[in-house]
Amino acid sequence: MLVATVVGARPQFIKAAVVSRAFALRGVEELLIHTGQHYDIRLSDVFFSELGLPEPYYNLGIGSATHGRQTGQMLVAIEDVLLRHSPDMALVYGDTNSTLAGALAAAKLRIPLAHVEAGMRSGDRSMPEEINRILTDHASDLLLAATRTAVENLAAEGLTGGVVLTGDVMYDLWLAKRPIFEGMKPKLLEDFGLRDGGFVLATFHRPRNSDDPARLRSILDALLKHYEPVFLPLHPRTRKNLDAAGLLEKYAEMLREPVGYLEMQALLAGARLAVTDSGGLQKEAYFHGTPCLTLMPQSEWVETVRAGWNKLIEPEGLPAALKNFSPTGERPRVFGEGDAAERVTGAVTGYRPQVQ
Repeated sequence: MLVATVVGARPQFIKAAVVSRAFALRGVEELLIHTGQHYDIRLSDVFFSELGLPEPYYNLGIGSATHGRQTGQMLVAIEDVLLRHSPDMALVYGDTNSTLAGALAAAKLRIPLAHVEAGMRSGDRSMPEEINRILTDHASDLLLAATRTAVENLAAEGLTGGVVLTGDVMYDLWLAKRPIFEGMKPKLLEDFGLRDGGFVLATFHRPRNSDDPARLRSILDALLKHYEPVFLPLHPRTRKNLDAAGLLEKYAEMLREPVGYLEMQALLAGARLAVTDSGGLQKEAYFHGTPCLTLMPQSEWVETVRAGWNKLIEPEGLPAALKNFSPTGERPRVFGEGDAAERVTGAVTGYRPQVQ
């Protein structure tokens, strides 16, 4: 069986790391296609080497562009690859432009399509990611849902065929790598001059927060004035906007270069609090039991919000939340048992197209 897997961004590399390994153990041949959506070495190459992800068979090198142009260029390039190799199935992850382009290319060529993280919804259609999720799900033959909430979301849209509750593949990887990043933590914190449980880890990159100069300043001012040290690995998009506004020097004391997966997990394990707009980081904070403030009006990971460990805030509420947010309740196990990659692989290898 030949599966064409499309990836393009940091969260997808993380998810693919465990699924690709499970494919190899099952004897599934995988054609790994990297669109180049994340082309900065600190957001791309380091994840392949650090997580043991096989080198992509194709790197399409699409890079940055407007949503329509980027998605269109990816669609053309992915279609060429699929026509050349005629895979038995295409597989996409999450909600990026790479996801949508891979889904459209496969669907139009009538290649069975599997979507890992199907059914995630924030309810905010102003987010490009929400549109990508919805369209990909409705084009997919195999809907691999990470949570029961995702299954319910799919059913509400009339999608019940081909739905499989797998658990979350990011949780698989987190469990597998936990001994490594916990072992790294003491020296890493020492190297960065941080005290265990005595700093805030922040990261944000979504256009809502990074493209609006006033909003960007409001967030960074709140972090800068906070009494604890703030460690902020800076996404290239956010760095570009700060540089254009002449603000890099003002916030230099808390800005850092992007870090790899293991370093980020070690930092999350040591942080008292996380502040982010990243869907992946919201989940990872929940895995760790690190309280999380999310700078978005909605979250696709509603389970973390319902449990009380993730709080949705606007910039004006950030100063108070930084001081006062400290959940103590239980964290229900909502992301599976750590066998999601095996369940994904089983669903893919067991899939049989419906005869029409």
